[in-house]
Amino acid sequence: MNDTAVPQHFAPRWNGDTRPTPPSVGGERETLVAVLDWHRATFALKCAGLSPEQLSERAVPPSGLSLHGLVRHLAGVERWWFRIQFAGEDVPLLHYSDDDPDQDFDRLEGDVEEAFAGWRSECERSRQITAAAASLDETGTRKGTGEPISLRRIMVDMIAEYARHTGHADLLRERIDGSTGM
Repeated sequence: MNDTAVPQHFAPRWNGDTRPTPPSVGGERETLVAVLDWHRATFALKCAGLSPEQLSERAVPPSGLSLHGLVRHLAGVERWWFRIQFAGEDVPLLHYSDDDPDQDFDRLEGDVEEAFAGWRSECERSRQITAAAASLDETGTRKGTGEPISLRRIMVDMIAEYARHTGHADLLRERIDGSTGM
């Protein structure tokens, strides 16, 4: 122990927070999986309890970001990294084409709940692919370069992706209804 004072005031937790805390000590794979799932749960928590209209609101002009757009984007990112690049599955891209690369954020037609169901499905498939890999050293193929990429690197990049977009979700949610919390 040391003599460093323990802060008395911590960032408030989000109302209704049931996320399991990632382990403070653990193996690399266990930690990466738990932290990625914590970020996924954090994003879902930031979107919970809002109407479809609120989820589609572009609440921080001039940005075109919305929670609906972010969930579409994250579903596409899950599919791209885990299914297409790592597992080599032959599935179509979600909410993306070379002619319309920003359709995940720009086109918000369709049912918001269907977008969330699609995201949850992609997350579950990503978990299955991760669990089936014998090691974090297994590789997929980067489609742009043909070079190998390890599951470890994909997991780290996905944690960064979720951290970035959960920060966006924090700002959007606060602007939509004033909710804040860790």
